[in-house]
Amino acid sequence: MTATMLAGRLDVAKGAFAVEEVPVPAPGPGEVLIKVEAAGVCLSDVHLIEGMLKPLFLQGGKVTLGHEVAGTVHTLGEGVTTAAVGDRVLLQAGETRDGVVHTRGVDYDGGWAEYALATATTLVPIPDELPFEQACFIPDAVSTPWAAITATGAVRPAEAVGVWGVGGLGAHGVQLLRTVGAFPIVAVDPLPAARERALAFGADAALDPADPRFAELLREATGGRPLSVAFDFAGVAPVREQAMATLGEHGRLVLVGLTDKPLTVTNGTLVSYLRQQIRGHYGSEGQDVIDLVNLVRGGRLDFARSVSGTYPLAEAARAVEALEHKEGNPIRLVLKP
Repeated sequence: MTATMLAGRLDVAKGAFAVEEVPVPAPGPGEVLIKVEAAGVCLSDVHLIEGMLKPLFLQGGKVTLGHEVAGTVHTLGEGVTTAAVGDRVLLQAGETRDGVVHTRGVDYDGGWAEYALATATTLVPIPDELPFEQACFIPDAVSTPWAAITATGAVRPAEAVGVWGVGGLGAHGVQLLRTVGAFPIVAVDPLPAARERALAFGADAALDPADPRFAELLREATGGRPLSVAFDFAGVAPVREQAMATLGEHGRLVLVGLTDKPLTVTNGTLVSYLRQQIRGHYGSEGQDVIDLVNLVRGGRLDFARSVSGTYPLAEAARAVEALEHKEGNPIRLVLKP
């Protein structure tokens, strides 16, 4: 094992990202050194580089990006008895420190590197049949829509549900809504390829938000029922206006996509009259990730279609560019050290 490694580092103040040579970290008490096998590239990483997102608890001016990480246990720190060298694991996307959640790859160094440190309690074992490329993005790309659906949105079987934005989160949202029994699932996206993907992932209908017949086509898809839940995975103001207008009595609009733009409600009186709710959502809980891995282990979920492309770690900047510009309309791009 060499003394140095490649790592994708962000200078937060300058907004400058580069793959650099850095020392391989050594695990302290209660920590584990992971040999990274795959790491997801998320739109949140793009937002960090752009400066739209800022670390809240970062010590120092630079951070190794990457909150979606899978690999094998390489070295155990003092006192670690819950893992063994060679274990196949994914890493939770963050951890609680002194009552405050710190996010991997944001508030402390993440997994866009050849090796990554992790507190032993953040390791989740993965089955041999689950490839690292699919395991790495379960924290966030899958667990965020899962938590949005099961917790924040509280979707019940047979509820009519809309999904606006069928990108990395929305595509998994469609798949997971199918798993929990929502019906019908109506996907909404301006890109024809995204609408086709939504149908392949289990949507019952896929609509263009700019179609002049949108309202009519939505009624046809739902059998005349208003939506019970609408998910905004796009983080775009017009989406929220359109989605809100589709909801019925006690309808819930769940905001998953991130944006720094103001949130407005055109007809506040109607929202109150129908007792509708707007619910913000962010991230997931550790148990969500464990539950999802168990569903994969039980054959209930398969993410083979979710890997849109892989890049060497040295080309991390190119992967970020491809995601930012939605080249090929990716679900998840993955870095391979």
